[in-house]
Amino acid sequence: MPRDWWKGVVVYQVYPRSFADSDGDGVGDIRGVIERLGHLERLGVDVLWLSPVYCSPQDDNGYDISDYRGIDPLFGTLEDVDELIARAHDAGIRLVMDLVVNHTSDEHAWFVDSRSSRDSEHRDWYWWRPPRKGHVGGEAGAEPNNWGSFFSGSAWEWDEATGEYYLHLFSRKQPDLVWSNPDVRAAVYAMMRWWLARGVDGFRMDVINLIDKPDGLPDGDKKLGDLWGQAFPLVSTGPRVHDYLQEMHGQVFADLGRPYLTVGEMPGVDAEQARLFTDPARREVDMVFQFEHVDLDKGPSGKFDIVPLTMAELRANLMRWQVELDDVGWNSLYWDNHDQPRAVSRFGDDDPVWRERSAKTLGTVLHTLRGTPYVYQGEELGMTNVPFSAPEDFRDIESVNYIREQTAAGVPFSDLLPGLRFRSRDNARTPVQWTAGEHAGFTRGEPWIPVTPNHEEINAEAQVGVEGSVFEHYRALVALRHEERAVSHGTVTPLAMDHPDLWAFGREHEGTRLLVLASFTREPVEVPPELLEGWEGAEAVVATSGDAAAGVLTHGVLPGWESVVLRSSGTLAE
Repeated sequence: MPRDWWKGVVVYQVYPRSFADSDGDGVGDIRGVIERLGHLERLGVDVLWLSPVYCSPQDDNGYDISDYRGIDPLFGTLEDVDELIARAHDAGIRLVMDLVVNHTSDEHAWFVDSRSSRDSEHRDWYWWRPPRKGHVGGEAGAEPNNWGSFFSGSAWEWDEATGEYYLHLFSRKQPDLVWSNPDVRAAVYAMMRWWLARGVDGFRMDVINLIDKPDGLPDGDKKLGDLWGQAFPLVSTGPRVHDYLQEMHGQVFADLGRPYLTVGEMPGVDAEQARLFTDPARREVDMVFQFEHVDLDKGPSGKFDIVPLTMAELRANLMRWQVELDDVGWNSLYWDNHDQPRAVSRFGDDDPVWRERSAKTLGTVLHTLRGTPYVYQGEELGMTNVPFSAPEDFRDIESVNYIREQTAAGVPFSDLLPGLRFRSRDNARTPVQWTAGEHAGFTRGEPWIPVTPNHEEINAEAQVGVEGSVFEHYRALVALRHEERAVSHGTVTPLAMDHPDLWAFGREHEGTRLLVLASFTREPVEVPPELLEGWEGAEAVVATSGDAAAGVLTHGVLPGWESVVLRSSGTLAE
């Protein structure tokens, strides 16, 4: 296979806790994934990205790992994972594991030893620091610096037993590893080789651009209203990250001898940095998860401070990435994942009248751009955000900590609810809606988080094999990427960038031309005539409906929230 085989594939993310429960305990598990592999086969995806199933206290739903080589009994056994790998391979699906090595759990054996004594073998595997000079450990203001945790509060936790603080950019139960320590890196690389030897086909690397901390750990700047200093600008994409990733490639992948996939989740990375990370000549990662487009609606007070976002702003951002990575580099294409709210409620229109059309149109745009598309479980069904109403509705540590911190500061919960409803990670973590029956067919027991109420209307049983459904549209888009190299390998030409409601672009490869047109409004959109010049005899290879194809080709009008992909040898208008 060519080394860049991943340009022509589609990845499907499974968040196992919420995918399918095989034993009725209310929590999804590995056997549930095995039992539902037929769904992925029918959709046609090529790669399954499995979110963490490792041993974990589950403080951050598995992203706090206590044993990288063990499987949490909540999800099953190592033998179950081996069977999943084998079954997936038999179905022509490769399996990518989550690699979470910016931090471990505080219950990992490395950290247990590290905090046992200042002289322990693993003490320097984590960031331990004494209190500030002139301060007493554990008291306010004694932290080694002013960094705030991304999950609220200080990024430092006082350890009474050894008289020092340890660093945790996320939960206090997620202490950060010291990547400048070669023993840490060697242990991580050995673990990765162990998983690859079991048949895993690569890794999605969690917040991998945060592993290089600045020398001296200086204080971060404070913004208006911040209780803590901003750690992110200091820890995002440090200069040694490139060295570490190149070393990782040499130690883990260079002599693997079979196809693999590496994707780096990199909050804060810009297109120029992404070109470096994904330049094949540098041998770092194959593609990045960048965050610019999913941060556009974030206000100055953080992710739960929602600001209005227009389609034109979203389009401008993603098309800029298309242009800037056109000659070198590669991007991951996504609307949804386990950390983001549901796309149809965020970027589309989840009103029942428009939900299906907008869900399909979001899919059209994403899957015809240059990059590797990712489908998050339930996205192919058009699953929506959740009508949360009370503090107890939330399970995610980020949301729970935010509610606790803000209400303690006197902010009424009613003021917090709009932002939480819109952006909480719990929106993505409700169970996959398989049927209209009890608990949406996810479990025989009581689900760990309630099913979204609209599962009676939105579910796989009602869509798979049903012409015109969101699922079948996604299936057609996956097939198009497999069959049409203008989608997987073609150039990109942004079009009509000044139009407020029409998203348009061209793709071209070896004489084949595609024209993608998508309406992002409820009203019919008149396609500028110059865009359709030379496309009179074009073929509509994918459309959200027959009306959409006919409307464009016959009248030059695209119905509200509809989209079409035309194929022709016509000229692309600028």
